[in-house]
Amino acid sequence: MQESSLQGLINIAIDGPAGAGKSTVARRVAELLRYVYIDTGAMYRAVTLSALRAGIEPDHSERVSRMAASLDIRLLPSENGQKVLLNGEDVTEQIRSREVNLHVSQVAAVEQVRTQLVGLQRVLAGRKGVVMDGRDIGTHVLPDAELKVFLTASVRTRAERRYKETGQADRIDLEQLEREIAERDQKDREREISPLICADDAVVIDSTSMTIGQVVSQIVELSRTKKVEAK
Repeated sequence: MQESSLQGLINIAIDGPAGAGKSTVARRVAELLRYVYIDTGAMYRAVTLSALRAGIEPDHSERVSRMAASLDIRLLPSENGQKVLLNGEDVTEQIRSREVNLHVSQVAAVEQVRTQLVGLQRVLAGRKGVVMDGRDIGTHVLPDAELKVFLTASVRTRAERRYKETGQADRIDLEQLEREIAERDQKDREREISPLICADDAVVIDSTSMTIGQVVSQIVELSRTKKVEAK
């Protein structure tokens, strides 16, 4: 029996569409379980930010892939959650800009970029005790994760959450933001490489009428059951 199994550690995959609260929920679950939190979306956002800064069109797969291969992306724990370093620069705030939001789906659809980042994500999850969120974690990145959650909410609710998150400089009309999120949902579902799909063995949680605390508590409780099964 592996050491990770003896310790009762499991991997938790949390998937879902934009604005469903995956990052916030995953981070809190990791804190409560004392697990490592891995925000895969932040990795793709960092690549997107780098492409935009370099003047590379996000849909130019060859140039984006070459650039991504040269990047040093690191996720570090901090007092405010997770710090994202891009070639040593703290870009935690910059990767959440509206411009990055509009283009990250295109970058995430580039096969070579996904291959590079998925390899890193699997290495990080190798010792178990990881909470990882994204759009294809349970179906592609960690298909053997002991607990898979598909977290969703209505488009309107997700738009309202994103609206509250954005700063004044990036704030736009709520209806426009709702349309953009719906468009991103479609792109994520229809992309050829690792589309947004709910894993067959995932637990679906609709957070439309739930608080973050309620969602976190439900996942932590589910993890306790899975820990017992993993022993």
